[in-house]
Amino acid sequence: MMIIMKTNATPQQVEHVIEHIKAAGLAVHLSQGVEATILGAIGETHNLPTEQFEVLDGVEDVKRITQPFKLASRQFHPENSIFPLDGFSVGGDEVAVIAGPCAVESRSQIIETAHAVKEAGANALRGGVFKPRTSPYAFQGLGEEGLEYLAEAREQTGLPIVAEIMSQTQLEMMVKYVDVLQVGARNMQNFNLLRAIGETRTTVLLKRGLSATIEELLMSAEYILSGGNRQVMLCERGIRTYETTTRNTTDINAIPVLKNLTHLPVILDPSHSTGHADYVAAIARAAIAAGADGLIVEVHPDPSHAASDGKQSLKPEKFAEMVKQVGQIAQIMGRRLAVVQGAYTPQGWA
Repeated sequence: MMIIMKTNATPQQVEHVIEHIKAAGLAVHLSQGVEATILGAIGETHNLPTEQFEVLDGVEDVKRITQPFKLASRQFHPENSIFPLDGFSVGGDEVAVIAGPCAVESRSQIIETAHAVKEAGANALRGGVFKPRTSPYAFQGLGEEGLEYLAEAREQTGLPIVAEIMSQTQLEMMVKYVDVLQVGARNMQNFNLLRAIGETRTTVLLKRGLSATIEELLMSAEYILSGGNRQVMLCERGIRTYETTTRNTTDINAIPVLKNLTHLPVILDPSHSTGHADYVAAIARAAIAAGADGLIVEVHPDPSHAASDGKQSLKPEKFAEMVKQVGQIAQIMGRRLAVVQGAYTPQGWA
């Protein structure tokens, strides 16, 4: 249920409505926009009459949110969510480009890649340290050692870190190092993990499951949002279909659909959605033209010797070409590539 306050509603009136919402056994989520203050009454509200809140002082209107994903819905939050990501913003006119290897393999590899993607125009560094691999015998990642290498790369380049978390047992360690917690496709419906992440205030990149519907993706985001963590980015990374010529099938439709349904930023992963370096740039261009707020791309200095996903990884020079193309399309769409402002220090951004 969404309770819209009058523009001249006083803080006391807002607090009075909040008390009534809590008294009804519901959770409260406050959204203060430029034109109005909106209170979200979250819980089982179908048996509650709207008149119960319409009569309260300062209330302009009460509407039921018909979609099951309440906090992620544009009904609750009509304007795009825009939030800072260590030196730039996500969800507004800026287009974010996150790049780096599938896995952190060594100190020299991640630092070399970080400098290369920064020079090419990336504004965040990705790198896996805990790898969910199909085979238990495949490279599983360097763990905390890899996080230390990522942190050193951040100090040298100023690029914030995006890294995948696989379990809530890793959460305490991860939030000490990373700027964005990536929830991979296989963990999209790991609800215990989502709840735990919702209690943090670390930005999240939530990837769509291999066979998940758009509504299921948004319901997973709802778990994080309901915990109080509002900085959630959604990631379309391709879905599993009957087509075998690519690793997955890129659902370009999902970008405008998500932008219509939710206020959350939408990122596209052209590496996993195609599985082949030859197709990455084309899908990246298509994503920005369709309205995506950013890209996450795999880049490796020597893809033929990568520990994982070398086939879909771009060499730095190919990535630089892609960034130029994406920047041109962003301009056509009335947007621009994000630029990291300031300088990063271990204490934060200067």
